Amino acid sequence: MIKYLSEYRDPVNAKKILAQIRKVVTRPWVIMEVCGGQTHAIVRSGMDQALPAEIDLVHGPGCPVCVTPLETIDRALAIAAKPEVIFCSFGDMLRVPGSGKDLLTVRSAGGDVRIVYSPLEALELARQNPERQVVFLAIGFETTAPGNAMAIVQAEREGLHNFSELACHVLVPPAITALLGSPENRVQGYLAAGHVCTVMGLTEYEEISRRYKVPIVATGLEPNDILEGLLMLVRQLEAGRFEVENQYKRSVRHQGNVLARQMVSEVFEVVDQKWRGIGELPASGLRIRQRFAVFDAARKFGCESLQVEESKICISGVVLQGLKKPGDCPAFGRECKPEHPLGATMVSGEGACSAYYKYKLPIILSV
Repeated sequence: MIKYLSEYRDPVNAKKILAQIRKVVTRPWVIMEVCGGQTHAIVRSGMDQALPAEIDLVHGPGCPVCVTPLETIDRALAIAAKPEVIFCSFGDMLRVPGSGKDLLTVRSAGGDVRIVYSPLEALELARQNPERQVVFLAIGFETTAPGNAMAIVQAEREGLHNFSELACHVLVPPAITALLGSPENRVQGYLAAGHVCTVMGLTEYEEISRRYKVPIVATGLEPNDILEGLLMLVRQLEAGRFEVENQYKRSVRHQGNVLARQMVSEVFEVVDQKWRGIGELPASGLRIRQRFAVFDAARKFGCESLQVEESKICISGVVLQGLKKPGDCPAFGRECKPEHPLGATMVSGEGACSAYYKYKLPIILSV
């Protein structure tokens, strides 16, 4: 039984798993991880270099900060600049640029922008400041949706109508479906984000696996988790199987967290959603239901219709689809850097381009 985090990073165990992968693999396979945290673990540990040459790891749309559309960021900037607003966000969103600036710029100009660690902190600010409008930037995959839903339910119970959320949740299974349905798809197996599966379970992935005949393994975020997930995938691919397996059994149950799913369904409805760098994907987002419209900041402040154009130089769309890697972009490390990102995959610290910039920049620029 593993008791400590260090055991999931143990290099001795990693070498044993790598040896098993080398023993099993006999032909080329393209495998995608759908989690920004996994991408960073892979690149930081050098795992992609240690794997057999037959395995080509590509990086999917696995960072919710990266794929939050420009329109949402510009809505946040407009709302945060209003004098009556206390704008609350997780810290990783403050440096994400909109079409012209970021939330830190708004704060430096006098906007009341605050970092919080939970939507419930924003709710408490609404209690303490009844004369102000408190807005929480509610973004993320299925993992953050239950907490954001709970905050809205609690605000309704207390009648805190000065609280609202600027919501932009994206859903992982529709993104995988869109990638698999593309005529340019070359991915043959998926590492599903274990933390998403902790909430949503595995049933949606089972339908995708059957429909597209592709193996999917729910996998944790530590290096040895990822290696075990890869071994499970390679065994399936080599045997011609396509099933959903669970490497992350210490956290993931088949049905996920039923109560959390019910809370999300009560507050949010599924809608078509634009993804930064990719475009609009059918049924891939969550919108606050009409019943809770008073807590929807986009409706409250009249900025739902805002549209913004993305950079024409950036190739993040094809990176997110697994068709290219960050180093293939001519702007990577030159015009496009973390302090001045042009596209989705450099925007967040969890993005693929950000990972390559941090750990591989000298190698790529020397080629």
